[in-house]
Amino acid sequence: MDKNVSAAVIRRLPRYYRYLTDLLKVDIKRISSKELSERMGITASQIRQDLNCFGGFGQQGYGYNVESLYRELGKILGVDKRFNAIIIGAGNMGNALANYPNFKRRGYDLIGIFDINPELVGKEISGITIQSIDELESFIGKNKTDIAILTIPSQSISEVAEKVAALGVKGIWNFSPQDLKLSGDVVVENVHLSDGLMVLGYKIGELEQQNR
Repeated sequence: MDKNVSAAVIRRLPRYYRYLTDLLKVDIKRISSKELSERMGITASQIRQDLNCFGGFGQQGYGYNVESLYRELGKILGVDKRFNAIIIGAGNMGNALANYPNFKRRGYDLIGIFDINPELVGKEISGITIQSIDELESFIGKNKTDIAILTIPSQSISEVAEKVAALGVKGIWNFSPQDLKLSGDVVVENVHLSDGLMVLGYKIGELEQQNR
């Protein structure tokens, strides 16, 4: 595997995995890069280049064995492992994420939810009791925690992120409006839902211009 795989390639891997999942559901055993490109709307050349970063997996004249490629990409994406996750911030976004059914299917076990608001502490979301943020250190000390999902205001994000990193959490999924960067061996994925909406707005504007 190429150790210098670009971020763009990595971000396309879940999309490949999703399409392979659909192919397995309809019992398709093998597929060529050309056929996959037609389904995904990207070039066959791009698909081959992306997959070659991880060993290629295909055979000339045969294409890709769908089940084998699905399994190998799953390993690369870590879906064959299980990770313990906590949510910090039990507001609307935290509530929605706690109820997201694909977490467990993709290997992520939600083990704790925390909030600073005393009116939320003690309530349940998806069968998990919301705890005070003051209990965070004790909880992580007793429970292996791989990922912290942060759905808190920007002004609190750096302090909370540094705290969970210091407690040994290795992955942070950040839903706050502020981009988060941490030093050391902590992986951060910043998510900005509004960016997708703005891109959608741009594309609608472009379409309206073309139709005038």
